[in-house]
Amino acid sequence: MTADLTFPADFRWGVSTSAYQIEGAVAEDGRGPSTWDTFCAEPGRILNGDTGAVACDHYHRYAEDVALMRELGVDTYRFSFSWPRIQPSGSGPGNAAGLDFYDRLIDTLLGAGIHPAPTLYHWDTPQPLEDAGGWLSRDITDRFADYAGILAAHFADRVPMWITINEPMVLTLMGYSLGAHAPGKELLFDALPVAHHQLLAHGRAVQALRAAGASSIGIASNHAPTWPASDSAEDKEAAALYDNLINWLFADPILLGEYPSGMGDAMPGPVADDLAVISTPLDFFGINHYAPVSVGVATGQADTAATDGVLLPPGLPFEPRTLPGYPTTDFGWPIVPDAFGEILRIFKARYGDKLPPIYITENGCAINDEPVDGVVSDQRRIDYLDGYLRSLKAAMNDGIDVRGYFQWSLMDNFEWAAGYSQRFGLVHVDFETLERTPKASYHWLRDLIAQSRR
Repeated sequence: MTADLTFPADFRWGVSTSAYQIEGAVAEDGRGPSTWDTFCAEPGRILNGDTGAVACDHYHRYAEDVALMRELGVDTYRFSFSWPRIQPSGSGPGNAAGLDFYDRLIDTLLGAGIHPAPTLYHWDTPQPLEDAGGWLSRDITDRFADYAGILAAHFADRVPMWITINEPMVLTLMGYSLGAHAPGKELLFDALPVAHHQLLAHGRAVQALRAAGASSIGIASNHAPTWPASDSAEDKEAAALYDNLINWLFADPILLGEYPSGMGDAMPGPVADDLAVISTPLDFFGINHYAPVSVGVATGQADTAATDGVLLPPGLPFEPRTLPGYPTTDFGWPIVPDAFGEILRIFKARYGDKLPPIYITENGCAINDEPVDGVVSDQRRIDYLDGYLRSLKAAMNDGIDVRGYFQWSLMDNFEWAAGYSQRFGLVHVDFETLERTPKASYHWLRDLIAQSRR
């Protein structure tokens, strides 16, 4: 432990997960099918044919997992509700058995002194809603508002922190534009309505949560610096377009009430009226951050590590490039701690007083170390966390109002199209036996949290 790395005593420490990645029990207690159940059943979609049918079996082992969090010393647990567990068909009253599971989880967390910070939606759309048009249809914003109302009415008295949607950009890009995630559609720029409908659903959920008395509400949106691949005018123009699409297409409507660079012209519906809902004030803004991206004009030689191995189709005006000179995670993502502080400073410069307090709602790395004699010595993850947390602290020292850090992830889990091949957890999971083994990084972070509270 390095004694010079400390955070304020009231800084919030947490870990993050999501329902489909850890729960399993996909056909139990009335849960309906999700788009990810369907996607995983399609041959060739997921590495090694993996699925989330069992995952970490958190649905049956949640008490064991909460005990691991308590020992770690975190005060906040960011998880997600499974929409098809709450509304199996995507509409109608809440499923009592699904609500009961989250009752048990939340009560166990509170009993352990851990604040629940649930996300309403982390990409697992009820399949019947997708069959009716999914996020391409404006109707889903009504369904999402109803869903938010059910959760708020049931849990608002016990949940101090709410997150509406996780990474709407990723669902738009990977799910509907490139087809690498559920529901597997390859619409390229015709996927832009998905972005608008998620934003509108977010705004309507904020309103539903407020009406039910929810106390602290935000979103979890992924952001990273976009660096031009060279000083050429063409690469700078390509990087600026990419930056608008990946970073500001979602943050600007929420924080400024407008789309960047005329992108509102491509959006469906009464955009001006919708933006008034989308920009409903938040109590915090959650930033998920992993790695910066180098972008240049399209040459047909894109670095697929930036798109999780997905080959980009021809005809795009930009492409991510390899970022030389940096070590990488086992997922191929560059490790650049300074980029963490950079994106926070960019946010402050762009939004000024309109930026609410920030929580880091995800940050972490895929390091695939395995147990040796019952010990997982993941020193590279420790080095990663040390570097990124130092960058975060430097940004805080510069006046960026960051209130908490939630590491991704508590434990190894189902990593979407990569299946179980990439391990992000502080806790190792044997996916044959489901045995949990805290890694060296778990103990390192436990000591850092304890040190910061002295």
